[in-house]
Amino acid sequence: MGMTITEKILAKSSGKNYVKPGDFVWANVDTLMIHDPCAPGVIGNFHKELGNTAKIWAKEKLVIIPDHFIYTTDEKANRNLEVMREFAQKQNVKYFYNPGSEFYQGVCHITLAQEGHVRPGNVLIGTDSHTVTGGAFAAFATGVGNTDASYVMATGQILLKVPHTIRVVFKGEMPQHLSGKDLILRLLQDLTVQGATYMAIEFEGSTIDGLSVEERMTICNMSIEAGAKNGIMKVNQTTMDYLNERMAGDYTIFESDKDANYVRTLTYDTSKIEPMVAKPHSPDNCVMANELNDQKVTRAYIGSCTGGKTEDLVAAASILKGRKVKVETYVVPSTKKVISEIINTSINGISVYKILTDAGVKMSLEPSCAACCGGPTDTFGRLNCKEICISTTNRNFRGRMGNQDSEIYLASAKTVAASALIGKITDPRNI
Repeated sequence: MGMTITEKILAKSSGKNYVKPGDFVWANVDTLMIHDPCAPGVIGNFHKELGNTAKIWAKEKLVIIPDHFIYTTDEKANRNLEVMREFAQKQNVKYFYNPGSEFYQGVCHITLAQEGHVRPGNVLIGTDSHTVTGGAFAAFATGVGNTDASYVMATGQILLKVPHTIRVVFKGEMPQHLSGKDLILRLLQDLTVQGATYMAIEFEGSTIDGLSVEERMTICNMSIEAGAKNGIMKVNQTTMDYLNERMAGDYTIFESDKDANYVRTLTYDTSKIEPMVAKPHSPDNCVMANELNDQKVTRAYIGSCTGGKTEDLVAAASILKGRKVKVETYVVPSTKKVISEIINTSINGISVYKILTDAGVKMSLEPSCAACCGGPTDTFGRLNCKEICISTTNRNFRGRMGNQDSEIYLASAKTVAASALIGKITDPRNI
């Protein structure tokens, strides 16, 4: 029996020739990422077990990225950041993306990709569930809790159970009105939030092969919303070009064997997929956007690791160009590079940045997770009162973006932009 991409990576990382679903392996970790909600707990566990003078296993393999609760006056959030700064200095950590410094970039999952920390064939462990984003680069990328992360920080290893794999095939040409967000929402409609619990989801097909890097990242990012241990794709040429611009050195590209075992295969004709929206309060509560034409919204939000990348903002600008939003609309670029790119990217001679601001959106020039995960009350874009918000983010649980009584609808950047213009949930084809 052959192996899947995920199985091959875990075999390589544990020094084995062959693994199968259900096996337990000690995997060698290539990169560990910790961020501000979890880092103090990870650091505390590390010192509690090993003492205050203990050293991390590899200073060049630990990446520290504060991004969730920054740019705030909240004392507790700022103390978390101070703990990270002190630890990075004492441990001489090579990659600490310190907010307020020239090194800071933005949201951890996008920074990991843009700064070349994600490599095909590698094991990437992070303290955020959306670390699965890295599977877009054919890496085994997954999120863990504080205890597991502190163990990795000490030893460079993690105990993993080899997951079964679900194969998901998207075939056909991608219509202009669709995005990767629509594809993953369509899948979640079928899988539900528990349909892939502790499984790998392997995405393939002609649609996936033709997608840009950022669209592939969106799809893998939300595989966790089905409960998946990881989402993964084999690399395409576009991905290789992206990687080669950002990193030096070798990496290992794996592809699944033809006789690899899958517990389930789902196949979709992309040309028949409609723009999708996830209704409150679950990412799998999905319907077609056209089924919600009468649903009013009071706010629109474009940002996060799922919806704040350059292509997301370009897509929104393509809808908003020459128009004005009807409801309060927030835009938060995910990284500094995204800000630079939207300033220097034009649609018909007008920069994407100007299109967005001329449309009346409130633009943050401080890249972070911002309102995606609620945050302190002074967080940019936070829902501080009962709102009906349509958002490009990845979760719409009750209270996720702040106020417990708010309702959050999830959609692509195009659908969110179209809805901001009308004040109701709107299929982008109707603009």
